[in-house]
Amino acid sequence: MIRGVERRGLHMWRGIPYASAERLRAPGPPAAWAGVRAAAEFGPVAPQDRNGQFRGPSEDVPMDEACLTLNVIAPPNALDLPVMVFIHGGAYSVGSSREVRHLGEGLVRSGVVFVNLNYRLGALGYLDFSRYGFASNLGLRDQVAALQWVRDNIRSFGGDPENVTLFGESAGGNAVTTLMAVPSAKGLFARAIAQSPPPNAIYPQAVAAEWAEEYVELLSEIVDNSSLESTSVEDAGALLLSATPDQLVRATTRMQLLNPDRWPGTICLSPVIDGEFLPERPLDAFKHGRAHPVPLIIGTNDREGSLFTGRLDIIATTPHRIRSIFAKTPKKARKAVKAQYPGLPAKRPAADFGGDYAFWFPSIKVAERHSRFARVYFYRFDSAPRLLKLLGIDATHGLELFALFDRMDGWFGRGMGVLGGRLSFKRVGERMQRRWLRFAADGTVDDDWPKYTPRTRRTLIIDAVDRVEDDPRGPRRQAWQQFVPHI
Repeated sequence: MIRGVERRGLHMWRGIPYASAERLRAPGPPAAWAGVRAAAEFGPVAPQDRNGQFRGPSEDVPMDEACLTLNVIAPPNALDLPVMVFIHGGAYSVGSSREVRHLGEGLVRSGVVFVNLNYRLGALGYLDFSRYGFASNLGLRDQVAALQWVRDNIRSFGGDPENVTLFGESAGGNAVTTLMAVPSAKGLFARAIAQSPPPNAIYPQAVAAEWAEEYVELLSEIVDNSSLESTSVEDAGALLLSATPDQLVRATTRMQLLNPDRWPGTICLSPVIDGEFLPERPLDAFKHGRAHPVPLIIGTNDREGSLFTGRLDIIATTPHRIRSIFAKTPKKARKAVKAQYPGLPAKRPAADFGGDYAFWFPSIKVAERHSRFARVYFYRFDSAPRLLKLLGIDATHGLELFALFDRMDGWFGRGMGVLGGRLSFKRVGERMQRRWLRFAADGTVDDDWPKYTPRTRRTLIIDAVDRVEDDPRGPRRQAWQQFVPHI
């Protein structure tokens, strides 16, 4: 039994435990409680850096390894409504189910039950320490456990467990496309939406093992344990269990700062192909029809890479990083790709190159491969307030969340609209919401949005006036088709 709250005319239950887990162990059932549990407050967030490379939570937000909770929002008198389960982004290093005020409320007012969740982040969720005797893919396992909880419990909150749409953005989008290739997630969602995912940020266990070794070395330096033989499996395992959460987070931040130049074009905090829980690279599962054959909306923003500058400089934008990711690509193909970014490696073309490499082109591959086995709808989000256009940022990574989740009335949204375009952007968001809600209701879309196929590649361009284009940026896509991944 749990007791939620009624706020702003909606019913809300927060901080519901969906699983429990010891450090670096697979999740199990949540601990039972006696009587009625209060569900008015959010649960603690996963350990993360409050002031690291990516902006974490403020100092007043509780943080704890016991973070596996979720939130449910439903309209009054909900009965068998469609369910939308959202997985937050944050490069698998920051973020939580409480970071955005009123998240999902606009969707709920239109007749769905909304669920979002915490999952383990950083080294505790997305480094592979299986060589030291621990479970792999812990953050991914948490997400499956949350979906299982939804299947078993959401009817009590007015949702239909047979009508679940899984959606997420950035790392959350990666989670969506990856879960489509996780056998234990079969049947847990009826359709999926992947917003700006990096679908190929999934790595072989041999690469993940090297990252685990590097991390243990960094953690040893932070703990300052001169007696530790960090290459020893036993000692490394003991270190990982004895280090404080703060030490683990500090080592994670240090590794993230080193990774873009040590391992160009990769994201060290990512799912791993462990041969069991995640048996193969999701792109291969999509190619051979082994991904769950659910309808899919997938897309990216016009200029994904323009966000990743300064402290967020993690994508392939420097000459060294660009050369590295072309290591296995034939010279002729390299030239063809580079020709699509005149001026490379100058700032603007480099940002577009890095964004296309990480987000756009692998999303195209997911769409063209999955479209052979299920309905796929592809979009590109082009809308941006005037200020962002003047700054040369344009429709960058994450911007569509401000449209989809009604975030233009907050201080940051109003700031983006200070030079104009705010109301137009809000109207774009209203249309985007309607499209997402219709898809969540029954898997269909409006007649003006045709299916994506490898032959026509029809794409919805979401802008002040939505339109459909056949194979937008076709020459660029064709050039990338000859690219050979370096890892």
